[in-house]
Order: sequence, then structure tokens, then C-alpha cells
Amino acid sequence: MRRLGELEAAIMDVLWAAPGPATVRGVLEALDRDPEPAYTTVMTVLDNLHRKDIVTRERDGRAWAYRPALSREDFDAEAMASVLESSADRGATLLRFIGKIGPDELARLRAAMDEAEESA
Repeated sequence: MRRLGELEAAIMDVLWAAPGPATVRGVLEALDRDPEPAYTTVMTVLDNLHRKDIVTRERDGRAWAYRPALSREDFDAEAMASVLESSADRGATLLRFIGKIGPDELARLRAAMDEAEESA
């Protein structure tokens, strides 16, 4: 899974925060960007995200309404798994990742690993 570009990430933030599907106009209105991107730019980015299966879309009158294909957490987990899969040394990559997270996250990781081990 490829990382999101800056505008892609901003658009996905809007979609993840939306209570339901959002049209291009709705995404554009919710974006907090200066300068504001053009309508056609947002439309193109959403179309690209759809082609990459990152968003789904449905008809809303004459327009398309978009929603994330995955929750933010599932998307992030897939991105992390993709990075790990592409690593030449998975163990070293995991150790470096663990070295970059804080004590609270490390405690949550330990608890999740213990829970996964108990249920296995």
C-alpha cells in the first residue's frame, strides 16, 4: 500500500471525519487549505483514490458521493504491514519502530501482544 500524498491525506481526513458519504463539493467545503484547491483537483484526487480502492463511491443525483473503503485504523494498520513486508530485515525494522514509540504506546503494544497470545 502506497503512502498518501499531502492532498490525498487531507481529503481522507475529511472523509474519515464525515458522518456519511461526501460529494466533491462537500469535501472541498470541509478542506481547511490555503489556497483552496480547485474543484477539479479534488475531483481528480477522489477519482484516483477510488481507482486505488482507498475510497468507494455511490451516485448522489448527478454527482458521486465518496466514503473511505477502510477505517483510519485499518488503513494505517495495512500501511504498517506493507512497510514491514517490504523490509529486507523485518526484525530490524520492528526493533527500530519499537524504539520510536513512547512508553504509553509500548505498554499498549505489550498488552495487545499478551492478549493475542492468550487467544491463540
